[in-house]
Amino acid sequence: MQPIIKHPWNISEPEALKLQLSLADRVVKKNKFTEIQLVAGVDVAYAKESNQLVAAIVILDAETLEVIETVTARDTEQFPYISGLFSFRELPPIIKAFDKIKNKPHLIICDGQGYAHPRRFGLACHLGVIFDVPTIGCGKTRLLGKYTEPGQKRGSASPLVDNGEIIGNALRTQNQVNPVFISIGHRVSLETACEWVLKLAPKYRLPETTRKSDQAVKCALKTIS
Repeated sequence: MQPIIKHPWNISEPEALKLQLSLADRVVKKNKFTEIQLVAGVDVAYAKESNQLVAAIVILDAETLEVIETVTARDTEQFPYISGLFSFRELPPIIKAFDKIKNKPHLIICDGQGYAHPRRFGLACHLGVIFDVPTIGCGKTRLLGKYTEPGQKRGSASPLVDNGEIIGNALRTQNQVNPVFISIGHRVSLETACEWVLKLAPKYRLPETTRKSDQAVKCALKTIS
């Protein structure tokens, strides 16, 4: 699985900002997909005391949540650690990992932001646009925006608002646990994104896509000395 849009990653901060703004215009904010049978979770971890990054992709059956495939890939840092530009740092190893997969996912859940981003182009948007695949941002924490606490029951949600625009939802995936922050990535509406995250989180706060990819990347990190 190769990206359909390719661009350099080892670029300056001004160039990255310009590219973000340009690619943000390509984000599709409504549902544009057919049947979803395979879902993927992606995660990236940083090796301590080195410049190595590890990406993991775990592909699950969308109905049973059974793990179908797990791949990892390693890469060297190509972009500095700058808030709001994490996708330029994390996507190169993710792209390497996607090059290894045998089962193409119909939907990807990212552990991070999508449209809920200062320039409306977080990791989930960047990944979705360059691969032209439906993506959702599911963050453990809020990057920006204001919200009122959603109800305590599973499925309760409240809008995340920045400068008068709804950029995502705070979503309660389990009764009386902290919400997660859902935003559009690409080719999926906010309402549908929340429905899918709930479906993928039957027991825990985080969706199984995030939990499994986090486990896979931590396991892969242990192989780096």
